[in-house]
Amino acid sequence: MELKTRINGAIAQNIADARAEPAPAQLAAALDYACFPGGARVRPTILMSVALACGDDAPRVTDAAASALEIIHCASLVHDDLPCFDDADFRRGKPSVHRAFSEPLAVLTGDSLIILAFEILTRAAGHDPQRALDLLGILAKRTGMPNGICAGQGWESEESIDLGAYHRSKTGALFIAATQMGAVAAGHEAEPWYELGARIGEAYQVADDLRDVLYDEKVLGKPAGQDDLHGRPSAVDQFGVQGAIQRLNDILSGAIASIPSCPGEAMLAKLVRKQAEALTPVAPAVAKA
Repeated sequence: MELKTRINGAIAQNIADARAEPAPAQLAAALDYACFPGGARVRPTILMSVALACGDDAPRVTDAAASALEIIHCASLVHDDLPCFDDADFRRGKPSVHRAFSEPLAVLTGDSLIILAFEILTRAAGHDPQRALDLLGILAKRTGMPNGICAGQGWESEESIDLGAYHRSKTGALFIAATQMGAVAAGHEAEPWYELGARIGEAYQVADDLRDVLYDEKVLGKPAGQDDLHGRPSAVDQFGVQGAIQRLNDILSGAIASIPSCPGEAMLAKLVRKQAEALTPVAPAVAKA
């Protein structure tokens, strides 16, 4: 089965369970709206790819881990778009959740998705209690404080920002979760997979900073120029456009070199190279170069 089909199927089933009657109709609809149609599903694809490289001997646990991780990501996008944060009108080429359903329902949608993600992993304990417990710990660590996506959002309220810590939390956290959860779902240790996730996460943040400068709203499917508008730190500000592109290439090379030894090592290296091609900006450099 194609990974994206497998991922979407797992997410759809869990969202359907959360929308079961007698759920409030608008909130139930918003849960589905926030998750479908999805984006590239990059994080759960990485998770499943790592699990497959490690043997994927408990596919139901892997499915639970992948859907929980992506649902957390979708929740973070709903909250990111709120007026108190980015105040974004569009996400994935359609109105953001608070524009389509109202701000109160968007807050509740994000909250409900976060809780659902952890509920999914508790249900996975029926297949393997220890793996489910370890997965819960990883996802909690990479979602909250001090090293998760909540911390990443929190850095934006500080007067002095540690760019490395900011990027590791805001973007890197869920990529670290992806590689570590993929390994754990397949019965392997989490720690050897930290560096790969951290490097992929850093690459995605640099690429996101570049896209924010180089692409327009039509290409992005969301507002452009947000880093400059909100005064956020970015790799483009630090290195310039060409320097950021070089930094991106260096990070991705390091990511390939950091893949732990496993049966599917060559397959993972191919995946990272494919992601590198998708990440590398194709738009011409602008004045900040």
